[in-house]
Amino acid sequence: MGTTNVLFEVGLEEMPARFIAETEKQLKERTITWLEENRLTYQSLKTYITPRRFAIQMIDLIDKQTDLETEVRGPAKKIALDDNGDWSKAAIGFTKGQGVSVDDIYYQEVKGTEYIFVKKFTVGKATSEILPSFKDVILAMTFPKNMRWSNRRLRYIRPIKWIVAIENNGQIDFEIEGIQTSNKSKGHRFLGGDLVITDPLDYEKLLLDQYVIADRKKRQAEILTQLNQLATEKNWHVDIEADLLDEVTELVEYPTVFSGSYSDDYLIIPEEALITSMKVHQRYFPVRNQDGELLPFFIGVRNGNTEYLDNVVKGNEKVLNARLADGHFFYQEDQKQTIEQNNQKLEKIIFQQQLGTIADKVNRVRENARAIAEKLNLPEPEIIQVDRAATISKFDLVTQMVDEFPELQGIMGQKYAALFGEDDLVAKAINEQYMPRHAKDQLPETVIGAILSVADKLDTIVGCIGVGLIPTGSQDPYGLRRQAMGIIQILEQKKWPVSFEILIDTALNQFNDSIISLDQQADVREKTLDFIEGRISFLVKEESVAHDVIKAVTHEEIGVISHLLSKAKLLEAKRQDPSFKSAQESLGRVVNLAEIDESHHVDPTLFENESERELYTAYQEIEADYSTKMNQGQYQEALQLLEQIAPTINQFFDQTMVMVDNPSIKNNRIGLLNLIAKLIYQLANFKDIEWKQHF
Repeated sequence: MGTTNVLFEVGLEEMPARFIAETEKQLKERTITWLEENRLTYQSLKTYITPRRFAIQMIDLIDKQTDLETEVRGPAKKIALDDNGDWSKAAIGFTKGQGVSVDDIYYQEVKGTEYIFVKKFTVGKATSEILPSFKDVILAMTFPKNMRWSNRRLRYIRPIKWIVAIENNGQIDFEIEGIQTSNKSKGHRFLGGDLVITDPLDYEKLLLDQYVIADRKKRQAEILTQLNQLATEKNWHVDIEADLLDEVTELVEYPTVFSGSYSDDYLIIPEEALITSMKVHQRYFPVRNQDGELLPFFIGVRNGNTEYLDNVVKGNEKVLNARLADGHFFYQEDQKQTIEQNNQKLEKIIFQQQLGTIADKVNRVRENARAIAEKLNLPEPEIIQVDRAATISKFDLVTQMVDEFPELQGIMGQKYAALFGEDDLVAKAINEQYMPRHAKDQLPETVIGAILSVADKLDTIVGCIGVGLIPTGSQDPYGLRRQAMGIIQILEQKKWPVSFEILIDTALNQFNDSIISLDQQADVREKTLDFIEGRISFLVKEESVAHDVIKAVTHEEIGVISHLLSKAKLLEAKRQDPSFKSAQESLGRVVNLAEIDESHHVDPTLFENESERELYTAYQEIEADYSTKMNQGQYQEALQLLEQIAPTINQFFDQTMVMVDNPSIKNNRIGLLNLIAKLIYQLANFKDIEWKQHF
């Protein structure tokens, strides 16, 4: 068999940058699936993507499907033969449908019943016959947002402008919404022109000649090279964040790096505001000196070459300086308002229709935070700091700076609080209440900030669940999943000895005591705990801890998060440890029998053999030490004590019949097992763990 090279390219209006990486990944995955389904092998695949196109090369694609021989089962033998032993209509119809004759029938037994079978041979098609069906791959592409244009029916990420579909032997014909495939593509919108592609392997080079770097990784590498060259030339240090670098890579087809400046008068604005304006609004890279001080310069990436670059720089400087002038004005105006005046404005801003204003939320969070601080036995001065931080936690939401740059909520709160003379820890807590802002963000450093963060997030989660705003699918408008993960991470890091149930009850109590009341609080509590348990399972899944282990350690309550996670990681490790198998089986037998009746008590005078006495003695020897270690969170050591008595448990089961006829003896033995089971249950419900699948 021979091979061929194939190229498909879909040209579009500019796609949003945030969708490009996922589109390229999806294109490759769908192509691989399509090739496998069509029994087409290849040497390699190469994807390309820019804002105006996505494309894929199939290199050394086999020029003919592999032949296929399949075994097909027909009706049972008793149905396939009539009373005279001749082939029935069912058998004849079956073979005809498979394109064979009754002479090809053979018998085969399946689960005790004989069936007729035939072997069906399908000759592979030429690849050129199959390639037009790649249209289905293009149409199957999905995007977070679609649009429909003109009077066309197709909903797609952007209007399709051209389609290239060629192989070595020529053009591949199909059409989508009136766009016919061809070998003609387009270069850069302003610098390039039309181009004709006759060889699929020339695609990347031909586009480069028309000012398009089609390979996303090469485009990004080119940006990095130019950035570093400019930084070296100017003796600058450039903040290169991965997200911003990805975004500018997706915005251009032919990158050219340039630098500009802004008035150093604006350096009095907090640098977070300057950087946000540059990165978020203009996609610029901020510049620092070698000491880390922010400089009044920026670096941008142009979608084009160096022609008229001075004009480009001047235009970008004009836009940035105007935006920073607004920021400077907002910064000055905000300082004319006191914290108390801003807090009063919160009474007119709705947090959520059923949960009241932001002022209502602040009042609940304040009481919630104080209650948590008291449960942690903080000294009174720190409790006062917690109370003050909670009281002024949202004042910056009504400032003009945060209205212009919502990303700066909390950050500007800290800056303004410090300017207004608030305690440094109180000011810092205003910013830390929003941490972690995303999956890999830092956690609050201070105890005050951590308490405020937990209190605020708990209020949001309990309140939203209370009014039916439980996240479903991709819908999570109040970010409850992210906030729950934040609480879990904070509690694990801080190792606060407070159960999650107490924290939830504390948040629920604030709704009881406020003007906003939640109906059916028991149901809200249960749904909140289920939601949190789901987030815990999601978090530990990244550490290869399975859901059944989480279920086992939360069989009674979630409890103290740091303890729960320690127990879960320990048991997951033990599940993978073959040396623990014997102890696990012994402990498992105990909990299986001990649940029959937990009301039984132990009377040593009823013991009939030495194995009972030895097991009771072994229990007494470890019980106090075990409880101490569990209370101190020393779960590895506690489990070792259970492993220590495992041989004695095995001896008991080998020499003792638990379910005897004598009810007193039987109940006494069950009572003995109950004592050990209660120790085990402090660690986890071993019945919930799927042990066997790992041995």
